[in-house]
Amino acid sequence: MKKLQGHQLYTIGITALFTGMRLGEILALRDQCLDLDRGVIKVQEALEPVGREIRFKAPKTASGRRNISLPKVVIDALRTHRRELLELRMRLGLGWRKEDLVFSSPEGQPLHSGDVSGAWSKFADQAHIPEVTFHALRHTHVSWLIAHGVDVVTISKRLGHANPNITLGTYAHLFDADDSKVAKAINEAFGS
Repeated sequence: MKKLQGHQLYTIGITALFTGMRLGEILALRDQCLDLDRGVIKVQEALEPVGREIRFKAPKTASGRRNISLPKVVIDALRTHRRELLELRMRLGLGWRKEDLVFSSPEGQPLHSGDVSGAWSKFADQAHIPEVTFHALRHTHVSWLIAHGVDVVTISKRLGHANPNITLGTYAHLFDADDSKVAKAINEAFGS
């Protein structure tokens, strides 16, 4: 996070790291899907590159349409980003509408995920963290949730997986194999 401070990818990176959203979902995020007062992002669509063209599409599954609660660091970053983007668009004589993309060119055009991934790779190399791909931010998010005891159903819903089996299939190795919590629960239930 410290290496990202002040970088043009800060808000996109922080959003990925602390929400687990896919890059295509972040790039398709519209202002009307942000409720920063309540601390919620509504994932409604994703961007999909088709060569150099970009198309909007529904999320991978029906579960992909979801609400994601935001920690303060993301709310603060998105508020700052929104203000700076609005100021830029006003200086350029462009208006602002709720259906505009949160992450776009100054003119409001969608960003290509390949360009963002390339910029991320360049940043990661310069920051001496070349093994951290953009998609690794999603995996890091999940790793933190698992390490802090968040249940697989909640994680699966947050990621937009069709069911928890997909989450388990990908992240099962991260769940603690220690089942001492089971013995403790039984002991508590029976007064031992």
